Amino acid sequence: MDYIYLIYQIIQFTLLIWLGFCVIYLFVLAVAGLFFKQNIKIKHSRSLPKVALLIPAYKENEVILHTAKEAIKQDYHKFDVVVIADSLDAEVVFALKSLDIVVIEVSFEKSTKAKALNFAMNELGDNYDLAVVLDADNIMAQGVLSKIANKYADGYNAIQGHRTAKNRETGFSMLDAISEEMNNHLFCKGTQTVGLTSRLIGSGMAFDYGMFKKLMKDVDAVGGFDKVLELELVNSGNPIHYLESAYVYDEKVSQSAVFSNQRTRWISAQFYYLKKYFWGSIGKLLKGKVDYFLKAVQLFLPPRMLFPIMVSVLFVLALIINDELFSKIWGISFGLIIVSYGISIPKKLWTKELFMAVLSLPKAIIVMLLAMFKLKGANNKFIHTPHSIKETPINNNN
Repeated sequence: MDYIYLIYQIIQFTLLIWLGFCVIYLFVLAVAGLFFKQNIKIKHSRSLPKVALLIPAYKENEVILHTAKEAIKQDYHKFDVVVIADSLDAEVVFALKSLDIVVIEVSFEKSTKAKALNFAMNELGDNYDLAVVLDADNIMAQGVLSKIANKYADGYNAIQGHRTAKNRETGFSMLDAISEEMNNHLFCKGTQTVGLTSRLIGSGMAFDYGMFKKLMKDVDAVGGFDKVLELELVNSGNPIHYLESAYVYDEKVSQSAVFSNQRTRWISAQFYYLKKYFWGSIGKLLKGKVDYFLKAVQLFLPPRMLFPIMVSVLFVLALIINDELFSKIWGISFGLIIVSYGISIPKKLWTKELFMAVLSLPKAIIVMLLAMFKLKGANNKFIHTPHSIKETPINNNN
């Protein structure tokens, strides 16, 4: 029995090192996010850029025409909308070419967002200063391009806009909307407040064109290319600036099956890049690149829905074994997770829709658990998330 208890203690302390750090890390970022302030002073150190608005569209026949038409409406004076048409229907491509935009048709044996972007920039040449990347369903609020261009003129080479939900009609889409805003609070506002770089989200982001083109040449990721790019930017000394006022509306998944596919893709990419980059990040830390190391550490964080469940299971187990020390530790940890989550959800989402999301939580958790069993090989193939046209909120605060 002594050996069994010793093994139990070793497991508990090992989990404490991992999960305890994750609890504290999230709590610090959650509190820091409350003190976030956007630097709005205009101090242009370079001229306003010519912008290539890049929109990769893989099988997005239903939404891409609407997205392109909305993108053209931006009030900025120097930009081209560039739709990268991958596996679109011929009539959709024809309709796109009738607009005042650039259409680049691509065809790959295995399509990825990185391949599409690299192909497009090679076709476009070097006649741009700034690249802005959207997903095929993304709609920018009016004035977003001007805000991003001004930040670039202020000297920022990498900018992440405020991606937010355009729809919250089901429990799953509400959960997705909440998750997006929690990520914004923790890993954009929180990290920037403590002097670290913001995260990249994969869309609604902008980069110095030449720098982006150079970095993307070495990116061959199937899923999670933004994670690779994020680490490369930090490693090259280019911090990512979060521009909260640059609202980019993104469609949130409404059905459990799509939710499952999306989470499978995300978790698979997280594990893949954790294995690929974590040990190297320790060497970077020894060289003083703290930001790079902490970016890699974020890959260690458990999936958000499963994190409190993991800690609560450990709490109950400690109670059953009558382990007073660890029952207190895991009880406090669970409380800190809930506080961190609560802080990270913006006031605008504390509505009756939130209760609809709570009712969907059990099913969502089961979906997440099942997704853990579908990870093998998931990062070797592109898992497409289908989209449809959703009404975009008129008021940025909705």
